[in-house]
Amino acid sequence: MNKKAIGILACVIVLVCAAVFGGIYATRNIGKSEKVISEESAEKRLSRMVDKINPDTGVPVKSPIEYDSVDDEANELPDIDTCKVQVKAETSLYAEIFSSPEKAGSGTDGWLNEMASEFNAQGFQVDGQTVSVQIRNVNSGQALDYIATGKAVPEGFAPSSILWVDMLNAKGTTTETISESLVGNVAGILLSKETNAQIVEKYGSVDLKAITEATEAGEFAMGYTNPFASSAGLNFLICTLERYDLNNPLSETATAGFQKFQKNVPFVALTTMQMREAAENGSLDGFIMEYQSYTNDTMLSNNYTFTPYGYRHDNPLVCVDSISPEKKEILNLFAKFCASDKAKARATEFGFNSMNDYTCEYEPVSGDILTAAQKLYKTNKDNGRPVIGVFVADVSGSMDGEPLIALQTSLINSMKYINPENYIGLVSYADDVTIELPIGQFNLEQQTYFKGSVENLYASGGTATFDAICVALNMIRKQMEEYPDAKPMLFVLSDGETNVGYNLNDIRDILSGLKIPVYTIGYNADLSALQSISSVNEAASIDASTDDVVYQLKTLFNANM
Repeated sequence: MNKKAIGILACVIVLVCAAVFGGIYATRNIGKSEKVISEESAEKRLSRMVDKINPDTGVPVKSPIEYDSVDDEANELPDIDTCKVQVKAETSLYAEIFSSPEKAGSGTDGWLNEMASEFNAQGFQVDGQTVSVQIRNVNSGQALDYIATGKAVPEGFAPSSILWVDMLNAKGTTTETISESLVGNVAGILLSKETNAQIVEKYGSVDLKAITEATEAGEFAMGYTNPFASSAGLNFLICTLERYDLNNPLSETATAGFQKFQKNVPFVALTTMQMREAAENGSLDGFIMEYQSYTNDTMLSNNYTFTPYGYRHDNPLVCVDSISPEKKEILNLFAKFCASDKAKARATEFGFNSMNDYTCEYEPVSGDILTAAQKLYKTNKDNGRPVIGVFVADVSGSMDGEPLIALQTSLINSMKYINPENYIGLVSYADDVTIELPIGQFNLEQQTYFKGSVENLYASGGTATFDAICVALNMIRKQMEEYPDAKPMLFVLSDGETNVGYNLNDIRDILSGLKIPVYTIGYNADLSALQSISSVNEAASIDASTDDVVYQLKTLFNANM
């Protein structure tokens, strides 16, 4: 064969090969969704990055597990001074009130504060002494814990919903009603206008029954808040259970219905803000909120429809049975002051009292049932799907001392709120990354290794936060090959200062492609840096000072683990 013929043959071979391999390349993703393509791309990049990081492997050490449940509940709570006093008492004889944030916050959330300031300026007297009130902003669920454990007991308790009072009574604290309603409010489900129209078209109307059925069918993404802390979340939980079995919300029928519903809930938000951000980013088509907050937010009221549900949020005021007659009289005077025409007009300006005709279709439930419903939620929220979670602990030099001690204490204390059916691992990082404990089912043996590994952490060196996140993501990814239906979660505990290795821009696309939520817990931290990590997949970022981190992690794990 002459040279010219050989050359032609070589060209033909090259062209054929190019066509074959080009065809393979061009058709490699046929039949795959964009999500699968994105995940595969993220996994490949992640594997290459982890190979470069080359993490060390620690030697897990066992440590005995000792839980003192009687004392722990009170010890988990931070000092009450971590909850801000919004209006200070101005007299020696006064009554303190723990109030929920939507009326003891700022701006249009500060109605009760205004009433207290005006009340204190009036110079009311009891038995010849001038009196005043003091308002402390405390989430309803946390206020219940303070009072029930006896760690901090105010004279007055003003939660959003009577449900918390019923639970408090069931826990052995006797209360007396001062006012059944300081100010009126209702909880509701917010649906995007498109989703609302779709449900109306298919189900005829929008109510809790239609919404739960549509969620079960996977027709839209529904979100709600933590029922251990949020009034709207607790209300939604018990009403959803009653929707499946009105006579017994704890029955097998109710539990099975809740599991079907929960299967299509992307996540239960730790805070209303986390849930709202997820909705704004397009991850949720529906979520829950009180009407007063909804009507004060132009973006929400313009883009979402509000459908009331469940028990009213009428903001009762109760006193604990042990207070003195003088302090009870102060609360009675204050409740009467809040019922004046002037006070009601101001409340209306702030968005309260707007749906006074709404009544709940369900009969009241006991506090014991509400407590049992929370336990049912904890056991069934994942619908038999385990959580695969890795804790990423910052042990850099800036964590030395109090921050690291707080990290260790909070993790060890909060272990008991992780369901043993979940799969848990631990990574630490400074200049380098160490796999302290490979992922394993969180049975008693894994718990002893986890506790021992946490206890043996020590601080020194730089801060390779994103290297550690890469390693943890890779651990979760590999574990999910064995348990593909599991729910992945990553928890970063840090002061937020990254100065070694990869940065957020290097791994943002990987986080987005894998869709693994990264919860961040900051210890005296650069919170903006941590919030940037969590915001990629709508996870929560917690500002956990050394005083309240134990309780913060308890709340987080009750909601998600």
